[in-house]
Amino acid sequence: MRNRPPRPALATLCFLMLGLVLAPAIALPQERDNTVQGALERYLVSTARHGSTRDAQGVWMQSAESVLLHHRGAVPLTAASLTKVATTLAALYTWGPSHRFPTVVGIAGAVRGGVLQGDLVVRGGSDPFFVWEDAIILGNTLERAGIRRVDGRLLIVGAFYMNFVLDPAGAGGLLRQALSAAAWPSEAMTQYHTLPRYTAKPEIDISGPVQVVQALPQGYVPIVRHDSLPLFDILKRMNVYSNNAMAEMLTIAMGGSDRMRQTAGKAAGVDPKELRLNNGSGLGQTNRISPRAVCALFIATHQFLQLDSLGVSDVFPVAGRDSGTVEGRDLPALAAVKTGTLDNVSTLGGVIFTREHGPVWFALLNRGTNRSALRAQQDTLLQHVTRSWGGMEDVPSAFRPLDLEMEFVRDTILSRP
Repeated sequence: MRNRPPRPALATLCFLMLGLVLAPAIALPQERDNTVQGALERYLVSTARHGSTRDAQGVWMQSAESVLLHHRGAVPLTAASLTKVATTLAALYTWGPSHRFPTVVGIAGAVRGGVLQGDLVVRGGSDPFFVWEDAIILGNTLERAGIRRVDGRLLIVGAFYMNFVLDPAGAGGLLRQALSAAAWPSEAMTQYHTLPRYTAKPEIDISGPVQVVQALPQGYVPIVRHDSLPLFDILKRMNVYSNNAMAEMLTIAMGGSDRMRQTAGKAAGVDPKELRLNNGSGLGQTNRISPRAVCALFIATHQFLQLDSLGVSDVFPVAGRDSGTVEGRDLPALAAVKTGTLDNVSTLGGVIFTREHGPVWFALLNRGTNRSALRAQQDTLLQHVTRSWGGMEDVPSAFRPLDLEMEFVRDTILSRP
């Protein structure tokens, strides 16, 4: 694991205040390589064979200095979950990579002899990764605070999500289950066993119903604050598994898809005509991004993360290291990528590493009926260009991911008293 220095707050503040565009200008000189141009032509012939036309395929590859390969690179095409690259950049730009989403629990009533004679109140803070384990730890914390039974209701205020359920009432129902081990479904017990040995099982019985309210009740007193994982860790988990619900939660918290799109476009210096988004997840055919805009989003994400000694490998899956959507793919080793899939669309973008050109940013947007064949062609093209330009045994230090395990063991939560 590389050591991270303290967050350079002044540099980040200047970035936000000046609206500095970190991505290199899209108008780069083109470098022609006949070997890889031939590979591109074979790729286009092959992908078009699988149910669509050449015009439905988009390609963009660039180094820091030049455009290396392109085909319809400025044309916005259906992006599928490459949309989450824009969501990721906008979230980082909005909050910063170290941001934590708070969930605050309070009481409206008096606690006597372990019984809350009133309502338990949960004030949601838009945490998109509040799951069974968080709720179990929260329940144990409430018990240590002296609450073992609630004679009133469980009130939900604000944006509270649990287990990727966006409906606050549904999320509140799950929390109520999690606070009492006697009510746990098998899934909760399974996740409990991922926690450290001897973790207590909360037994808080809530007699009243779950209700969603618009404002904090009279007499409300906060007693427990439960912070999420840092944003960059949340984004990594979202992108590894391409979790649509998490992407939509973040988009809602940013103020909606229009605000998310504008924020990402400004941060990457992308022409709005090449970034057409109506949600944060990529579901549906109307989210369209040009291949070169995808690369600009990746580059801006990496350069913004560098202010915190992080990089794209810390928020996107890494080939050969992470599971999720890259598992089973034949991608160049340690490439940091994002996949995208719809019924008739397969997309892939990210960065590979070569001796000749250094980091090469790429975006492949394909339409066709045979998604497996399209994925195989994407992998083949990336492997070919990596061999042609010379693969690297190790990646530059700026692209090495932190030594984070993609498990649901919440060390940062468990370290708190």
